Amino acid sequence: MAKITVNVSRGKGTISKNLYGHFSEHLGRCIYDGLFVGKDSPVENVNGMRKAAVDALKEIGIPVLRWPGGCFADEYHWRDGIGTDRKRMVNTNWGGVTEDNSFGTHEFMELCRQLGCEPYVNANVGSGTVQEMSEWVEYLNSDSDSTVARERWANGSREPFGVRFWGVGNENWGCGGNMRPEYYADEFRRYQTFCRNYGENKLYKIACGPNGGDVNWTEVLMKNAGRYMDGLTMHYYTVPGPWEDKGPATGFSRERYMLTLRNAEHISAVIDGHLKVMDRYDPEHRVGLIVDEWGTWYDVEKGTNPGFLYQQNTMRDAQVAALTLNIFNDRCDRIVMANIAQTVNVLQAMILTEGEKIVLTPTYYVFALYKAHHDAKHADTFITDAGEVEGLGISPVSASASVKDGVMTVTVSNMDPDHEKEITVDPADFAFTEASGRVLAGDMGAYNDFDASPVCIRPLDGIAVTAEKTVKLTMPACSVCELTLR
Repeated sequence: MAKITVNVSRGKGTISKNLYGHFSEHLGRCIYDGLFVGKDSPVENVNGMRKAAVDALKEIGIPVLRWPGGCFADEYHWRDGIGTDRKRMVNTNWGGVTEDNSFGTHEFMELCRQLGCEPYVNANVGSGTVQEMSEWVEYLNSDSDSTVARERWANGSREPFGVRFWGVGNENWGCGGNMRPEYYADEFRRYQTFCRNYGENKLYKIACGPNGGDVNWTEVLMKNAGRYMDGLTMHYYTVPGPWEDKGPATGFSRERYMLTLRNAEHISAVIDGHLKVMDRYDPEHRVGLIVDEWGTWYDVEKGTNPGFLYQQNTMRDAQVAALTLNIFNDRCDRIVMANIAQTVNVLQAMILTEGEKIVLTPTYYVFALYKAHHDAKHADTFITDAGEVEGLGISPVSASASVKDGVMTVTVSNMDPDHEKEITVDPADFAFTEASGRVLAGDMGAYNDFDASPVCIRPLDGIAVTAEKTVKLTMPACSVCELTLR
């Protein structure tokens, strides 16, 4: 029987709601025909935004949304997406499709308004200019009577938007310009200099960090530009095999399932490696780590545009989400934001769409189970006697915990695809009188589609509070649980 000991007194501060952020790039059907259908669409919409998708994302409390990329960000020129006469362009990164720029700055801000989330804008460094980024900041944030601010007025927004989060380029070591870290460090210093604060809004300037475990990039950036940044990004994708053979999103083997979870768990070592470097240059922890692209990446679904990165979403993905979010929660003192890739129809999506229909994926339901952690006080979790699962190579049980408004939430995953797991939870320094739970469970390859959605949250029965004030529960095979103590 696995035991999870929870200590509130040993917590690491507040779990920012922004750890549950999302990412929407101009890629495949994430924006167009996903979140944005246009005002004249037969699909029910509010000001062009797909109403069903917005409503679903509001249910999980989406806190922050990153846009317009991704690789697309460094070929995107924001003035092409404002006003009535918009430039058509070819998306050379993703599928070679022509975009009419009908979704631009004002549409993104309208989407964030409807979602009730903060915008995170990634600006163009790879093919853009300092002036272009500087004027985008001014356009969105200035309350002055400048020519740039008047452009915004003319396009229907008299009041400034007050965008706080600004990314200075994306993956500049690769698709964002194939830059050396020394070169990008100088470019970051130059670009951020001309990004001004307007009114009471203070910019949170985010530098492009490394791909995976490239600690040399982090070393150079922190050494040469650390004092100019507020946040540093890293990207980490879980790929169950070589890049050329990532495997299918469905119909995978037990071996691929195990490899996927092992590779997902490795993000903890990657994060810790970067934090170790950051600590040397920033012992006061002023600079936050932002994991603004993470998730699973498989071979695209057969019959779809390979540049659209469309993949199904199974209980395997739910396990990756639960494991990763637990890892983020337990590093909430250093990780200030994370953005899963991507929100709709791309990679590890929350939502899949087809015409007027939408499907909520197993990953969506994990975010629903973890919603109580948003801006809650972190509590330490210590797992013992979790046992082993043949071929897995990591603990089959993952957990994190928090307290908010006098309620403790413990999120637990049982990654064993074949066997249920008996769990004892000991909230050592938290008084409670009752316990309840919800669970997401299914075969490791189970998924929802447009004909049936068998994977959904259900009540977890059989929870018992013992005389010793511990909680006993039995988790089904391949499941994720939210345990609530009051």
